[in-house]
Amino acid sequence: MSTQSTRGIDDAGAPDHPSRSDGFVRGISGVIGGPLGDHAAVLDRPVGRDRRFWTAARIVLALVCLTLALHWVQKSPCQDGAWTENVQYNRFCYTDVLALYYAEGLNEGKVPYRDHPVEYPVLTGYFMGALGLPVHALGANDPGLNQGMWFYNLNVLVLGALAVATVAVLLALRRRRPWDAALFALAPALLLTATVNWDLLAIGLAAFGLLAWARRRPALAGLLLGLGGAAKLWPLFLFWPILLLALRASRVRAALTAIGAGAAALLVVNLPTALLYPTNWGRFLELNTERPIDWGTLWYIGRYLDGKVGGAGTLGPFEWLNVNIPALNNLSYALFLLACVGIAALALKAPRRPRLAQLAFLVVAAFLIFSKVWSQQFVLWLLPLAVLARPKWGAFLAWQLAEVGYFAAFYGELLGTSTGRPVFPEGVFVLAATLRLTTVVILCWLVVREILRPERDAVRSTYADDPDGGVVDGAPDATWLRRRGPSRATAEPSPEPATG
Repeated sequence: MSTQSTRGIDDAGAPDHPSRSDGFVRGISGVIGGPLGDHAAVLDRPVGRDRRFWTAARIVLALVCLTLALHWVQKSPCQDGAWTENVQYNRFCYTDVLALYYAEGLNEGKVPYRDHPVEYPVLTGYFMGALGLPVHALGANDPGLNQGMWFYNLNVLVLGALAVATVAVLLALRRRRPWDAALFALAPALLLTATVNWDLLAIGLAAFGLLAWARRRPALAGLLLGLGGAAKLWPLFLFWPILLLALRASRVRAALTAIGAGAAALLVVNLPTALLYPTNWGRFLELNTERPIDWGTLWYIGRYLDGKVGGAGTLGPFEWLNVNIPALNNLSYALFLLACVGIAALALKAPRRPRLAQLAFLVVAAFLIFSKVWSQQFVLWLLPLAVLARPKWGAFLAWQLAEVGYFAAFYGELLGTSTGRPVFPEGVFVLAATLRLTTVVILCWLVVREILRPERDAVRSTYADDPDGGVVDGAPDATWLRRRGPSRATAEPSPEPATG
């Protein structure tokens, strides 16, 4: 049977039900009567043939809209911009979107990069200007208009639409597993950090890039991932797993097409600003080169331990790195590079070709683990990749619980720094950062385990190979890899449900 016809069967088959297939959900379902019964045939209609209005996909889309509405309510104490008595910290509602409307001079009609440097990649700067300058023009004719509030709420609408679009992409990529997208839709991290910054712009572009790759359109995939990289750097990392899988499946031409299109998109977006305003354009690179160890990172935890084990006047290794920024940069980059080499070895030597989402999650997670900056909203980068890589509720919710704990501790640290009166001992914040780091590492370990033991992979219990794989989906391994034994790239999924 051809790959194309197999995909048609996969898309038209009965959807997965977490109360049957996911061990954690099955256990929790006991509270409301147990897993879905064998005679609930009405819920097992093939995807696309259910005439009810409230299908699984529509329920998930409604859930993400509810999460975003609650996020807007949670941030509402800060919307007027009157941040007195540290309301932005004690109400957990700080957002760069509102703060930078004034800090970047958008309220004065300044054009990003032309009139002032911007600390973000170019497409994010363009996005800020595209929404901010019309608000300023409107406010110039209406002095009573709260420009900051209008700007923030306009961003909420656009970024919220991107979040909903991301869920729609997840649903499109997992037509037989629509409830997987509920992990993203109900994620506490989305509720708490959706509009802290403009990360959903890059996330939406990256999601559509993955969808284009899955639909076997490598040039479009590269274009979208390149645009995502022009908004935030991390979508560019996804080209590495694409190249690795294409190499293993002898589909290198498609990967190079995607990489070339991504490079072209990145060049077209950046080159005009870089030529016209090189100093202001380079502020992003300059800032990332000069920044010391930031809060909540692996390096920050190390600095805290330096202070506990070192004697008075002793400069511990992590504190030394904080003083010697070039060495810190080089070590951070080297560790990330080593992680990418390890991921390459895993991709090429695994008993069965890994799925694209599994490798993508590992690459982005490795970047965050070894980075000297790990801002609170960076958790959003991992959300869609975690859903696609390992759609199991137990470990996912444990990670999200750790992220909520870090979120609370982070705002306590901000409030203590602002007032000069610590809210809690420094060790509490370090513990929260350690738990967040640990849960991400555990997720990486679980993904690696499922790569090495693909029978544990929940997605492969539903799909024959890799629904995100595009040109490598269902393809045999390259000839030079088959010498190790028969290819298992297109092996049938295990009949046993993946649990845990």
